[in-house]
Amino acid sequence: MIVSGWKKQYTDILKEFKYSEKQDKESAKILNSILKKSDTNKKILNLVKGKTVFVIGSGPSLSSAIPKLKNYKKIIKIAADSSIKPLVENGIIPDVVVTDLDGDEDILKKIGKSDSIFAVHAHGDNVRKLGFVKNFKNYIGTTQSDPFDKIQNFGGFTDGDRGVFLANHFQAKKIVMFGMDFGDRIGKFSETKKSDRKIKLMKLKRGEFLLRWLASFTKCELFTTSKPIKGFKKISYKELDIIIT
Repeated sequence: MIVSGWKKQYTDILKEFKYSEKQDKESAKILNSILKKSDTNKKILNLVKGKTVFVIGSGPSLSSAIPKLKNYKKIIKIAADSSIKPLVENGIIPDVVVTDLDGDEDILKKIGKSDSIFAVHAHGDNVRKLGFVKNFKNYIGTTQSDPFDKIQNFGGFTDGDRGVFLANHFQAKKIVMFGMDFGDRIGKFSETKKSDRKIKLMKLKRGEFLLRWLASFTKCELFTTSKPIKGFKKISYKELDIIIT
């Protein structure tokens, strides 16, 4: 199953970033050969369906969000892998980690054997890292191209917005974003090199565009504590208790 209209979005991504669809598909085939069949989708559905879900990125506002997130231990949390280190260091273990395996490997290994579920993304640039999935107890595989066998496509581009698309796919009732700023500043936790700054900002812009697109048809209620995004209601931390009830 794939989000209606995704193929056009994917074609636009390939053109803008000059990616190779062939390489994406080859990477997905390799990941598929590594993965074992499991009931992990059912686990995610049980976690997410009908629930309020927090989706956490590594934007500049993550620093102010972390003290607030500590107060909501029972809320399901989906996190981009670049946010994992500061979250874990503050005692916050995400229920789902969305990763293309470019995050902190020590931290990923540390929680790899926990109950956290890893949505591991295959694309043309991370073929050599795919074997790292063997460090995880619970996982699923995703791609931007055509889904097949054990490889799925929920939509999304960056780890952060893929987390929102994942929550949408598994029928969350409400999605609240933290540390998802999509502005002209790159969060310190993303550890982006200066030479990669331009491409990173392009990716953030594309991620924001995709979230606006998702907002035009999703049945989920969408909120953000970060930068305002069309289709997402901007809320303050003080309003969280009202949202999650």
